[in-house]
Amino acid sequence: MENAGRGVADVVKSAMPSPGGRIAIMAGKGNNGGDGYVAARHLHNSGFKVTVFSLGRTGEIKGDAALNAASWLKMGGEVRELLSSADLKAAESSLRHSSIVVDAIFGTGLEKDITGIHAETVDLVNSVDKKIISVDIPSGIHATTGAVLGRAVKAHITATMAMPKLGLFLFPGRSFSGIVEVVDIGVPKEMVEDEAIRWNIITEGDLRKSLKPRKPESHKSTHGHLLVLAGSPGMTGAAYMASASAMRAGAGLATLGVPGSLNDIMEVKTTEVMSIGLPETPDKMLGAVSFDAIKAMLPGKTAVVIGPGVGNTPEMMRLIEMLVQEIKVPLVIDADGLNSIAPQISMLKKAKTEIVLTPHPGEMARLLNASTEDIQSDRMGSALRLVEMTGATVVLKGAGTIIASPTGRIYINTTGNPGLATAGTGDVLAGMLGGFLAQGYGPEEAASAAVYIHGLAGDEVKRTQGELGMMAMDLVPLIPRLLNSLVSFQS
Repeated sequence: MENAGRGVADVVKSAMPSPGGRIAIMAGKGNNGGDGYVAARHLHNSGFKVTVFSLGRTGEIKGDAALNAASWLKMGGEVRELLSSADLKAAESSLRHSSIVVDAIFGTGLEKDITGIHAETVDLVNSVDKKIISVDIPSGIHATTGAVLGRAVKAHITATMAMPKLGLFLFPGRSFSGIVEVVDIGVPKEMVEDEAIRWNIITEGDLRKSLKPRKPESHKSTHGHLLVLAGSPGMTGAAYMASASAMRAGAGLATLGVPGSLNDIMEVKTTEVMSIGLPETPDKMLGAVSFDAIKAMLPGKTAVVIGPGVGNTPEMMRLIEMLVQEIKVPLVIDADGLNSIAPQISMLKKAKTEIVLTPHPGEMARLLNASTEDIQSDRMGSALRLVEMTGATVVLKGAGTIIASPTGRIYINTTGNPGLATAGTGDVLAGMLGGFLAQGYGPEEAASAAVYIHGLAGDEVKRTQGELGMMAMDLVPLIPRLLNSLVSFQS
């Protein structure tokens, strides 16, 4: 608790470095409040004017929190008890005249909705228009799911202890957490780096460890050959974006297989990507009739993507079922490929290779026979359910994309913005993922790299031209620069 409180004080001082400012600390009766009392002591000793507002009588505080509350009082620290709405009304002026409000009301143990005086306090803290720093997690956010328990403090900064909490990065909690700063409280390094911890935030450092520069003697075949099966009438753009993105992600070769009647269009549309017209159904779509031609194309391919713009048809379901039993290189199933196999999703357990599924919440709802609201309320649990049903690696797209692996590991992405909610960005992601798989990266590495860089490209477009009006093809030219910025080249 001493380390935690001192760390919180350091975060507060960084947010307002000049001594002499006023700090209001809202302290609950548990350990989170205890951290607040320690922070009060350190901030006072650094020259700040600190007032602690106690959510409950100080005589009711227990354990280590009680010891630190007593230390604060012994040194003459000010404590004002908040026991009623009248007390809150009287405290409002003090909060409004403070430079920073520290939220130390509830920590990671909260499991039920905030009510009563605590709810009123949260509302007051959110209303005073001051910089808010939450201790460990914003009060009212579930530490594991990110759910809002009745109401929650909307922090500008969250000083979290030892390791990030899932709820800080899963929506809606992510919207309340602000900038997350991890406070070192002395937990042994071996525990923090324990391989048994299966939850991971994708970071730039992770990609710098996994992404490799090209060897001087390499040639195009060294970097893989991706087969993309995509497109249908009116959906040739999806085929183009997926295949072009694969090459931008570093694939040495990409071949695009489309319905035969669309190949003349693709010959004009693609330059570096090779295209082949395949046997098609009477509706000019890929289907079981395409299987033999696709099978003949598989030798030499190092990964396959199927689904962008193919249409949701029984014929597509039959084609994927046939391919799943044939393909021995990594396979990405995306978009209408997923919609087509929803009725028989368990067939993927027959696969002879590693499969990556890339549903958005609506597609995930169809795959799990659930509602989109169900999926969004438990995104991590939904991804894990699909992994269990299929044995595949699952990339659940959306705000805070989640990657769930058959190894049990889970990865949460932090790049990206609402501008990516536009047609075609999923096709770009599927192509990037296929491109990384084609180069020999494993499903976890490939998915992490694709998702992170895809979001980073969206963030770059937002920075230069804004979120509104962002288009999928805005991302594609940015991929090589962002990719290369994450590769550790040796001079």
